[in-house]
Amino acid sequence: MSETRLREEICRFGRSLFERGLTPGSSGNISVKLDDGGWLVTPTNASLGFLDPARMSRLGPDGRLVSGDAPTKEVPLHTALYQTRGAARAVVHLHSTHSVALSMLPEIDPRAALPPMTAYYVMKCGHTALLPYYRPGDPAVADAIKGLAGKYASVLLANHGPVVSGDTLEAAVFAMEELEETARLYLLLRGLNPRYLSPAQVEDLTKTFGLTLPEHGHS
Repeated sequence: MSETRLREEICRFGRSLFERGLTPGSSGNISVKLDDGGWLVTPTNASLGFLDPARMSRLGPDGRLVSGDAPTKEVPLHTALYQTRGAARAVVHLHSTHSVALSMLPEIDPRAALPPMTAYYVMKCGHTALLPYYRPGDPAVADAIKGLAGKYASVLLANHGPVVSGDTLEAAVFAMEELEETARLYLLLRGLNPRYLSPAQVEDLTKTFGLTLPEHGHS
């Protein structure tokens, strides 16, 4: 896909996420890796609902700004995911309500923030890691991401929001939406003792769809 088209796609998906209330105000950011090793990323203090393709931050392979507006302060977060997830070509970070709420609950397993509730959650997100709270833009979050050793495409930042990588922008957005919906289901069913997918059912999905799940998730 051409860089011009990618710029338009970031704006299109950003507007869609914003208009459905998945990230309020100027929160959230999106990046896409380019063939030259650099990447496009949404600017700092930009609303995902009102992005301008011409003003997107264009970073070189060294992470420095080449053109466009100043980039989001979450660049270290995106960089760490690209460095540890070899197949990642896009990263989406939102402040979506149900995922943020989930990240604050005391019972959440940091190695599997959500149980295997639905087939699509397992297929699109695998397991979701929960990282401790870091202030937005804190470079230390990059070390925490690197500590996951590339095992997780789906990560929750405590009291902050989810961040998801994908092999395309569309895949990252769809996985993010699945994560948010599953967090919503978890909150709706909390305390009601719902049935989750069994280990055998998860194993069947893993084999059928060629999934690679982190070893430390729910069994």
